[in-house]
Amino acid sequence: MKIILDSNVIIAAFAGRGLCNALFELCLDRYDIFISDSILFEVHKNLCKKLKLTEKNADIIISYLKEFCLVGRYDRLKRRVCRDKDDDEILGLAKGIKAQYIITGDNDLLSLKNFDATEIISPRQFWEIAKNK
Repeated sequence: MKIILDSNVIIAAFAGRGLCNALFELCLDRYDIFISDSILFEVHKNLCKKLKLTEKNADIIISYLKEFCLVGRYDRLKRRVCRDKDDDEILGLAKGIKAQYIITGDNDLLSLKNFDATEIISPRQFWEIAKNK
């Protein structure tokens, strides 16, 4: 199964032990996790800014993500779908790789519920799906 973890889920996974951390570990074990350069950029920026990690420690996490996740390109969308252009890049990535799920805490994305054949769901919703498989 192809899934996309939004930057907010990845950051939460490295922030502490909780749902996003458990979900990240589960996804690493069971699914193909796709990320993009823009997701990596956002993760790095917020690891330093919000979690106050050093550049060196943030770089280590980015290297880890590049090693264990698949970095895909996004297809440029023909029209704007979300208020935030970064969200359109995530939708373009989902379209390009034919992802089954985007897992996010971003309400702008969650309000869409789906995009093409991709379901857009919260970490809690995906946890419920994954634990029943």
